[in-house]
Amino acid sequence: MNKVLYISSEAYPLIKTGGLADVAGSLPIALQKNAQDVRLLLPAYPEVLRNINKSKIRTVSSYYSQPVNIIETRLPGSKVIVWLVDCPAAFNRPGGPYTDGHGQIWDDNAFRFAIFCHAAVDIALNKLQLDWQPDVVHCNDWQTGLVPALLHLQPQRPATIFTIHNMAYQGIFDQQTFFDLHLPVELWHMDGLEFHNQLSFIKGGLAYADKITTVSPHYATEILSPEFGYGLDGLLRSRIKNLSGIINGIDDKHWNPGTDEHLKQKYNRRSLDKKLLNKTDLQQELTLAVDASIPMIGMVSRLVEQKGLDIILLALSSLLTHPIQLVILGTGETHYELQLAEWAQNYPDHLKIIIGYNESLAHRIEAASDMYLMPSTFEPCGLNQLYSLRYGNLPIVTHVGGLADTVTDANQENIANGTANGFVLEEQSAAALLASIEQALVLYQQPKIWRQLQINAMSGDFSWQTSAERYIELYQQALE
Repeated sequence: MNKVLYISSEAYPLIKTGGLADVAGSLPIALQKNAQDVRLLLPAYPEVLRNINKSKIRTVSSYYSQPVNIIETRLPGSKVIVWLVDCPAAFNRPGGPYTDGHGQIWDDNAFRFAIFCHAAVDIALNKLQLDWQPDVVHCNDWQTGLVPALLHLQPQRPATIFTIHNMAYQGIFDQQTFFDLHLPVELWHMDGLEFHNQLSFIKGGLAYADKITTVSPHYATEILSPEFGYGLDGLLRSRIKNLSGIINGIDDKHWNPGTDEHLKQKYNRRSLDKKLLNKTDLQQELTLAVDASIPMIGMVSRLVEQKGLDIILLALSSLLTHPIQLVILGTGETHYELQLAEWAQNYPDHLKIIIGYNESLAHRIEAASDMYLMPSTFEPCGLNQLYSLRYGNLPIVTHVGGLADTVTDANQENIANGTANGFVLEEQSAAALLASIEQALVLYQQPKIWRQLQINAMSGDFSWQTSAERYIELYQQALE
């Protein structure tokens, strides 16, 4: 049994802005089920404090003259112990984990997450009298990047793992911030935290962690290139022997069409005909033509460039001439929201746009749709294509990151050998998107083939069990 300190800036259901929260809310549970002794470390944001039962509160230390408490609770619905770093000056404020109520990045994020990292290091070295010391410290994204760097300076320390969820976010601050944070001067050099004369939090993980992971094997290869490495591809190539990709799992209890309480009609691989009742129910709810034979394409997404909104908008004039219904749920950049709303107003029979996020509706869109739209420009892992596969909702994706690892194109060869479970664009363009959708619509008219594609999709194992086993193997390698 390993003792694992799992460090994240967010974790579902306590606090969530993206996929990192889903991972941090699921992987520790899976690790614990595989006989690992896990503690999850999070900042004590106001939203988190509202969502917990406080069992223990200890005033344990002070960083930058700010008192810090450690609050102990449990991850809801599990036995995983959660430790919250409670520093009001850093975390007790309105807004989200990284931005204020207007979406502006907090200008003291370096200070905030330096406090979080210092607390993590002290826990890792058993300096806070918590009567528990980890064998492995598992860090996630730039907010935890200082932890491997600071632990690297210690002669006796736990093994360190650093997981990259998205290389586009690196935690870059000016040089003065390095000195204002009183970080050890021996970390300030081009092979350390310095990045073009700036402080890079993520480099702390990439340069100093014993093992580096990304959230899919394909993305682990992509970040070695300038296009996806964001200036750090050279460092990553130098550490290639310690770099690997482990695909994310999904919460297969929360995302299960056979037990999903959000659905009008539950179903599984053996009762796929019942899936159609979810479509007609959603059609009625959204005032679309109620007809189970009309192919429905769903999308639940942040409305940002990364998710392929540019090529979707370019394709709409041709796409909406087809006999389809397109349902999009999401929120994001205002210009995308406005353009989609205008298209929906002009094509009310073919396009429904719901601006915002609604968890129940997200489940119902997955269950109602025949195809799922995800033509991302990059996608380190992606979770929505995994939810879609589980719901027999065939993804239409680009060949990037985790999409490339999980979706196999329905070409003749793959249909024949039984591996096809979706549709993969030849390139990231509006023309390629239209070609893939038209390919899907042709196959949709062939019920026997379509049913087999759905069964292939629903037969995949995307539970956290397999991923947890991979992480445990990696922990053993790091310890050795």
